[in-house]
Amino acid sequence: MIRRSALKALPLAAAVLVAGLTACRPVSATGDVVKLPAPALDAPGTTTAHDQVAILAGGCFWGVEDVFEHVKGVRRVVAGYSGGRAGTAHYNEVSYGNTGHAESVRVQFDPAQISYGQLLQVFFSVALNPTEWNRQGPDTGTQYRSVIFYANPGQEKVASAYIAQLTAAKAFSAPIVTQVKPLKAFYSAEAYHQDFARLHPNNPYIVYNDAPKVGHLKQLFPAIYRP
Repeated sequence: MIRRSALKALPLAAAVLVAGLTACRPVSATGDVVKLPAPALDAPGTTTAHDQVAILAGGCFWGVEDVFEHVKGVRRVVAGYSGGRAGTAHYNEVSYGNTGHAESVRVQFDPAQISYGQLLQVFFSVALNPTEWNRQGPDTGTQYRSVIFYANPGQEKVASAYIAQLTAAKAFSAPIVTQVKPLKAFYSAEAYHQDFARLHPNNPYIVYNDAPKVGHLKQLFPAIYRP
């Protein structure tokens, strides 16, 4: 298992090599990353003043957090853990891959500005490779699996329908393995994990694994991208 804590210390050349362990992303004939279609089924819009929450796991939470912090309509993003017990929601335990937790992010968003389905469109388009099982890029282990933790039946319906839509469209060259699971609890990660990409933009892991995701967000979703 390649542990991210060890990867931080790798020289740039090694980080580039490890970062190349991804595949099956949808690309055009020219090699450009492709924007996935919007969900055919989405949560209805609302004009209420109440924010909603999406819990998403897609590998290292640093990069997923960084992507959604650049999405208009998102109020706040918190890195954390979901899928296991409260007593094991600590990085030193989660990193061994036997706690049931997945590194996750809590996305608090304004449904009047962006829908749950649009968040999932961003998630699948730029935040992860949903065809990788119990890993994501250079990181391996069950804690790096991809999961959509739904908070209510409406979110479950939208998430399941979107995965079925992408599967039918053969959007990826391998099966989507992202799970759709009920949310039991979300536990915030340690303070040093919060806003990690923003605070450490020159970290080799961030440069080669996470910064490109934000670049793709800006390229594919200019209408909802924010600096």
